[in-house]
Amino acid sequence: MRAVASDNGYRAECSQFICDGEKTLKEALSFGADVKQVLWREGAETMELPESVEQYCAPSDLVEYASPLRSGPGPVFTVAIPEFDDDFKPERVIVIENLQDPGNVGTVIRGANAFNIDAVIMVGACADLYNPKTVRASMGAIFRQRVLRMSIEQLDGFTQRWCLPLFGAALSDRAADIRCTELHRSAVAIGSEGRGLSRELLNICGGEIIIPMNPQSESLNAAVAASVVMWEMSR
Repeated sequence: MRAVASDNGYRAECSQFICDGEKTLKEALSFGADVKQVLWREGAETMELPESVEQYCAPSDLVEYASPLRSGPGPVFTVAIPEFDDDFKPERVIVIENLQDPGNVGTVIRGANAFNIDAVIMVGACADLYNPKTVRASMGAIFRQRVLRMSIEQLDGFTQRWCLPLFGAALSDRAADIRCTELHRSAVAIGSEGRGLSRELLNICGGEIIIPMNPQSESLNAAVAASVVMWEMSR
């Protein structure tokens, strides 16, 4: 469990990720997540789980050692990494490129689920989707939100296949005011705060958009910008 929490390679090898807390466990089960193992604190009140779930008890210090949280409430549990395909008809898609902060990635996933976004597509060097910080920031949305990984070439083919307009959020003179752009059926790409979207990704966009703001403010946090965009997409 500790290796699943701390080692990206091991996580991918065993195809599991780790979570902490009874509330999160209940949410995982209610949305059909494939829970594999549960580690309870000795003396804790347990709950009835499917027969397929392996359950163990351990002293509190061992549970805390296994947990991705400092002084986590427990239980600690692992979930099988789900497999999503791109065989669905997309109406609203948010694309994130090179978002390296796990908290931002998890917040985008949380917002996507809240605003009924069909898919989050991760491009480039984004934070690990199943990093414990990403999972925690998603607040349970990781169990129910479709998330795909694509190259820029695959993204281009995907949007063309479904005739889905692709816009890039960019600080440029060409960018149109987001309030004047039809986004209800579209894909919108958000880049990192430091560098924005890559030129390669902007080259496949059919247009650029900008969120109007105080001119003294240089930019928004990437997850905040994505939330504003997704609100406009679902409005």
